[in-house]
Amino acid sequence: MKLFETQNLQIYNSIKGKKEVFQPILPGKVGMYVCGPTVYSQVHLGNVRTFMSFDVIYRYLQHLGFQVRYVRNITDVGHMVDDADDGEDKIAKKARLEQVEPMEIVQRYTVDFHQILQKLNCLPPSIEPTATGHIMEQIQIVQQILDNGYAYESNGSVYFDVVKFNQDYQYGKLSGRNLDEMLAVTRDLDGSSDKRNAQDFALWKKAEPQHIMRWSAPWSDGFPGWHLECTAMSTKYLGKKFDIHGGGMDLKFPHHECEIAQNEACTHQEPVNYWMHANMLTLNGKKMAKSTGNNILPHEIFEGSSQFLSKSFAPSVVRFFMLQAHYRSILDFSNEAIIAAEKGFNRMMEAMDLLENIPTSQESTIDLSEWIKSCYDAMNDDFNTPILIAQLFEGVKYVHLIKDQKEFITEADKDLLKNTFHQFIIDVLGITIAKNTEDQSNLTDGLIQLLIEMRMEARINKNFALSDQIRDQLLALGVQLKDGKDGTTYTLN
Repeated sequence: MKLFETQNLQIYNSIKGKKEVFQPILPGKVGMYVCGPTVYSQVHLGNVRTFMSFDVIYRYLQHLGFQVRYVRNITDVGHMVDDADDGEDKIAKKARLEQVEPMEIVQRYTVDFHQILQKLNCLPPSIEPTATGHIMEQIQIVQQILDNGYAYESNGSVYFDVVKFNQDYQYGKLSGRNLDEMLAVTRDLDGSSDKRNAQDFALWKKAEPQHIMRWSAPWSDGFPGWHLECTAMSTKYLGKKFDIHGGGMDLKFPHHECEIAQNEACTHQEPVNYWMHANMLTLNGKKMAKSTGNNILPHEIFEGSSQFLSKSFAPSVVRFFMLQAHYRSILDFSNEAIIAAEKGFNRMMEAMDLLENIPTSQESTIDLSEWIKSCYDAMNDDFNTPILIAQLFEGVKYVHLIKDQKEFITEADKDLLKNTFHQFIIDVLGITIAKNTEDQSNLTDGLIQLLIEMRMEARINKNFALSDQIRDQLLALGVQLKDGKDGTTYTLN
């Protein structure tokens, strides 16, 4: 018997606004699609939180015994600046500014995305398709929507007719928006627009002469609209109707709303049973934004190079910090918050070490069955990781009580305790075991500071060869020195 047959998993369904018992379309199998990154810049911490949340969901579904096909796309064309239909493609704009080919931008930031998620111990998806690799599928969907009467061609571009669609279906049911109200507060289109209504969105855009990224289609040489790629790739790999579609809360409107409309206009059925949305991450109580400087990148946390941090933090600590909040709750990142998380992380790692050597007895005085049930209850309640972590710390208390011989445990129950810790900490939460993290960090810092002092002494003695050798060898090890008026500092690369 598979675990999922004994567990009552409930998921908060965004389109219904409530928790529902999870029942997959095919028994024992789950199809899950998550909107991936637009690869035109380094992945930011808010994106990381979303992908980590769905990594835990993926892990838990697998832990329960489901066969999961997890599809997460790469957007490498069609996502316009400010999420609009007009203007410049985000990737093409970055390529123009840096005077390189767009696919160089795509490659660079796709590699960065993968490296960051790998450091944070996120599992790769089952399939990771790209928008540019599915142009033909997108063209076919545009044609089908045109044939069904829910789109129109205008000067070589094709737009989705939201008003016509809303006569037969409901546009706005995911985000709770009313089309009549949206149209009422929208400015009238000027004569230069190709759209019939302001709420219509592009399925295919005719490329201007200077636009680099273009493909041949029946309507023009152009490129697909941003929303279209997810409809094409999700249905190709998961079918016309699948179990779970996820993404960040900011994608609910217009991106996911438009996806639903495209699918229904094409197949005449709702595409997804459970819509899931991860909430945003703030920094020191404010929205993260590059424009205001209130922003931090993952590598700056690992290196300790951010102005907002007093030191560096291991990826496993960052992951532990993120999972201390429910995926649907806003999470605020600060120096104080992650320091507190590091202390909790170290306490849990210490308990994992102690567990190996705690004494066993002929009888157990602790009932592990209720504790294990509480761990499953937490995850079955819409993947409630903060409650799970609280229950795991109850297990940490057991370890210390047994160590101090205030409670007792049999050899069999000790193995059960170890296995439960392993299953939930490593397999489900995806937290990498690290021993003596703080001690190792202090040792590393102490050794580097010693070498900095030796280098300074060499420079005072005009032994520049030794000074340069210390600098170069540290750099080869990933330690970059920076000399300033207040002394020498370093960052870890």
